[in-house]
Amino acid sequence: MSRRGTRVATLLVTSSVLFMGSAGLAAAQPALPPVLGGLLESGSAGLGSLAPVADAPRLESVDNFRDVAGTGTGYPAAHGRQVAKGVFYRSNAIAPNDADRATLAGLGLAVAYDLRSPGEVAKKQDRLPDGVAYMNIPILSGNVDEAEILAGIHTPEDAREVMRAGNRAFVTGEVERAGFGKLLTELANTDGPQVFHCTAGKDRTGWASYLLLSIAGVAQGTIMDDYLLTNEYARDSIAATLAHIEQGQGRETAAKIAPLIGVDQSYLQAGIDQLVTSYGTVENYLTAGLGLSADTVTTLRHKLIG
Repeated sequence: MSRRGTRVATLLVTSSVLFMGSAGLAAAQPALPPVLGGLLESGSAGLGSLAPVADAPRLESVDNFRDVAGTGTGYPAAHGRQVAKGVFYRSNAIAPNDADRATLAGLGLAVAYDLRSPGEVAKKQDRLPDGVAYMNIPILSGNVDEAEILAGIHTPEDAREVMRAGNRAFVTGEVERAGFGKLLTELANTDGPQVFHCTAGKDRTGWASYLLLSIAGVAQGTIMDDYLLTNEYARDSIAATLAHIEQGQGRETAAKIAPLIGVDQSYLQAGIDQLVTSYGTVENYLTAGLGLSADTVTTLRHKLIG
């Protein structure tokens, strides 16, 4: 990976570190997509089904924890099927209070995959239920000099471009591709419910979710709506971070770096566009880029949609 690519990766890590500190930042109060907003309100309302299905719990202390499959009966997928719920979960750092830890224990998780760097892990270690195996797969690593990074951001658009560049690095970066390849291989070859997460549960976690939902044949519009749900699930954390930064560093600084904290359609789209440019299709990226075998992709597809 080039020096510039490493810097981009570091910048993206920093956005997550900022998010998980005592502060947070919302790039605007984003409107929740209507179809997904209805599902959040109803809890058990399915996408095109009358049968109620238990949803992933909403956790107070791990606010971006959710099922990759969505709510209700799961997102519509290929061949008229729906993504299976209770198979793969996504999250921000898993450091729950006692009540949420007990709730997580009820999900029967087999493994938690932590995509953070050692430095991020040291700041906030996972606190998993008993019996849940832990695996660290650091997709972005290296020393994070927040002062230097923030000094290079002069406008909100600078911050947005940092996030777009970080998502492109998921496609172009050798270290990033190796990490995502290992994660997907583990998800395919491990039995039982599994969860993967980074610090804020939005960038590295968002890309992994994009890949899984693409493998399942979920519509691109639905995948994008799911990606944007971070702005809804973590709304309170984002607002608290914004208030903290305003208080400590001023409104201008808060506004300038606000785009680092939430998600925007252009961030994920930048990664998707890079994938198309570099590999043509998701399938080619999975095999040629991440080194997955066709059998591994097929196993993931069977787990996701049967």
